[in-house]
Amino acid sequence: MRILTVLTYYRPHTSGLTIYAERIAQAFVRRGHQVTVLTSRFDESTPLEDTSDGVRILRAPVLTRLNKGVIMPTIGWLATREVLRHDAILLHLPQFDAAGISLRGRLLRKPTVVAYHSDLLLPPGAFNRFVNVVVDLANTLSGLFTHRITCYTDDFAEHSPYLRRFAHKRVTLAPPVDLAPASPESVQAFRRLHNPQGRKAIGMATRFASEKGFEVLLDALPAVSAVYPDSMILFAGQYQQVWGEQAYFDRLAPRIRTLESQGRWKFLGVVPLAQMAEFFSNLDVLVVPSLNSTETFGLVQIEAMMCGAPVVAADLPGVRQPVRLTGMGRVVPIGDASALAEAIIQVLASPEKYRAGGRDLRRLFSPDTAAQRYEEIFEEIRRGIG
Repeated sequence: MRILTVLTYYRPHTSGLTIYAERIAQAFVRRGHQVTVLTSRFDESTPLEDTSDGVRILRAPVLTRLNKGVIMPTIGWLATREVLRHDAILLHLPQFDAAGISLRGRLLRKPTVVAYHSDLLLPPGAFNRFVNVVVDLANTLSGLFTHRITCYTDDFAEHSPYLRRFAHKRVTLAPPVDLAPASPESVQAFRRLHNPQGRKAIGMATRFASEKGFEVLLDALPAVSAVYPDSMILFAGQYQQVWGEQAYFDRLAPRIRTLESQGRWKFLGVVPLAQMAEFFSNLDVLVVPSLNSTETFGLVQIEAMMCGAPVVAADLPGVRQPVRLTGMGRVVPIGDASALAEAIIQVLASPEKYRAGGRDLRRLFSPDTAAQRYEEIFEEIRRGIG
């Protein structure tokens, strides 16, 4: 099968959505399919077309940006050409261009599936309100034109106005997680490099963005350090030049710099995927204090649990599901710094209590399992429109 995948940002960009799309595309290739990723050329140093891990990547030039979105004048022509060449289409939402591409799939009778990753909630402001309206309209039209819509959990779907609107098209599909185990030697080497004092390591793995709840963690840290003065934050992810987030970073930077000077906060930058198991294996707890429905699951929770690290997560639809599924952590009220601190302290005090409840996560969240389910969905659609 020839499968066209469309999303705004692909490699070298790093986000949960990008990683999801990459894992599914690579799984399709392993299963014998031809895969093209149509995306933006957000980084002008990247070629317009290349191949990575068997996946053909086609990048449309970017004219300008609208907050976190991009305007690509040639995307319509490229989409028409590629939809004609392919047998099935997988669109990753949210994105501006999905409506037109899903309409092409419908008109050209190509099985078309939307993978819905999150709601879009931009910071306050007149321009951002306009962007939200435009993206909501594009998402709605995509939902009308597409044949099926996948989501990570029923929990999030039941709380999402978008997914409730298209409940008749909805398919719940566990997201793909692929993390090679780290060797004991590499775990020790990571610790010697990043935490040689052997402090209690509280981890975050994400972009530095306002919806991730960094201020909640900062407000929780004094109570944690009162009990565990040797605790520290290990942060893996992009924290510099995050689009649309510089003002947020600048506001919190003085508090973080103070912690850095005390050896209690360390920015690791974007850790290569091949080394993420070493990062998670060095954590005493991972925290996910996100604030709104732009976070719908948190793949990093499953990755941490695969490495034996418990999690403290916000009580958001979808985000709370990994802890509920495994028992490997605590769920805390959204935006509650005191509750976050208490949960971190409890996990640090009794780590064995939160490391015994994991199920066979590697099988449940296998990229090949997810790819097989997408194949079945494409075939169901093909039979229906054939």
